[in-house]
Amino acid sequence: MNLNNMRNVKMPNAGPAGALAKLVVIGGLGLYGAVNSLYNVEGGHRAIVFNRIVGVKDKVREGELKWVSCFVLSIGLIVKFGFVRFGLSPVGVFIIVPGFGDRLQVYPEGTHFMIPWFDRPVIYDVRARPNIVESTSGSRDLQMVRITLRVLTRPMADRLPTIYRTLGQDYAERVLPSIVQETLKAVVAQYNASQLITQREVVSREIRRILQERATSFNIALDDVSITNLTFGREFTAAIEAKQVAAQDAERAKFVVEKAEQDKRSAIIRAQGEAKSAQLIGEAISNNPAFITLRKIEASREIANTISTSQNRVFLSADSLLLNLQDMGVEEISLKQPQAKK
Repeated sequence: MNLNNMRNVKMPNAGPAGALAKLVVIGGLGLYGAVNSLYNVEGGHRAIVFNRIVGVKDKVREGELKWVSCFVLSIGLIVKFGFVRFGLSPVGVFIIVPGFGDRLQVYPEGTHFMIPWFDRPVIYDVRARPNIVESTSGSRDLQMVRITLRVLTRPMADRLPTIYRTLGQDYAERVLPSIVQETLKAVVAQYNASQLITQREVVSREIRRILQERATSFNIALDDVSITNLTFGREFTAAIEAKQVAAQDAERAKFVVEKAEQDKRSAIIRAQGEAKSAQLIGEAISNNPAFITLRKIEASREIANTISTSQNRVFLSADSLLLNLQDMGVEEISLKQPQAKK
């Protein structure tokens, strides 16, 4: 039976039930196509399309979609002669027209069309994500060092089809631990334990340079590398602490010595000052006996001031408080002084 004979086949008239069946089938196909032919790509994401027949292609051209036309034609014939009667053009145009011409390799943000059942979108997050990797390596002086590295990575958007074919969607878990471990061991072995502390920025730049070269070969972009933690073995840590304690003790001893020197100098200066003061006082007393009387007057003034401001009432002898100035012979001394000069 050829197609011409098939066109002349008369289907029994189903009446209202047949019309209702037509509407249900057409509406179901339309709803299925509307719901399953669109997908969204959120901000910061990119998408590639996996096809059940050809897989992930960089670009799909018109010739590669001929099998879609044949399939739709077969579906149209079955529907026309088996269930309902409607033309092939609406179904064919609805599915095939969006596929004509070149399709993009990577789909940007927004809403895009796909062929239901045949196409499946694979969405990647192309924003930078932090990855924490820990490694225990040996330094050049054979000290064990535990390093925690924070790496910011993202997939190269234009290489997503290759990443999907070779690594899948969990590319970071597959690649980063191995290349970071290898890079850390290679770089740490070039430095002493003390250099890892004093030249931390240099070590970080060297690790970043090597990691960028390794990650690029896997189509992964490296935005930043930072050493978040650096821990040494117990023996080395104890040695560093002992060294710090010894340095602090040395500084403390140095301070004690300097303080003793300063105390010695201040004692000498104080003794010299007291000797000079005693000499001057002796000369003043020998030259003028009234100097002692002047000191007594000053002491009496201080004692009187203290007693006057005190709340307690005390009656004491003026002789014991040096307040009896009449017996000091101030006038006699002042009179004798000019005579001595004469």
